[in-house]
Amino acid sequence: MTTSQDESQELKRTLARLNARAWGIAIGLLMGGGLFLATLILVMKGGPNVGQHLGLLRAYFPGYSVSVIGSFIGFIYGFVVGYALGRIIGSVYNRLVRAPG
Repeated sequence: MTTSQDESQELKRTLARLNARAWGIAIGLLMGGGLFLATLILVMKGGPNVGQHLGLLRAYFPGYSVSVIGSFIGFIYGFVVGYALGRIIGSVYNRLVRAPG
């Protein structure tokens, strides 16, 4: 490879990299916001058995319930899990892009 081709390859690799923190925040907001909205919709719907499936999340998220307060707790848990997932996706992708090939 010539110097021009090396520089071109390096530029492509640099541009292909993801910002892992941005991915973490974006996926965290999606997951946290989704759980927040789903919980609030079920609370507004009301009824004795509404949200019993979503309520099972309390096994993984202590303090979470299908209630207004639970929606805020669920947002925090969803954001944390989504942030971790986004960081992992960004980091793995960046490692694959950086790999020679």
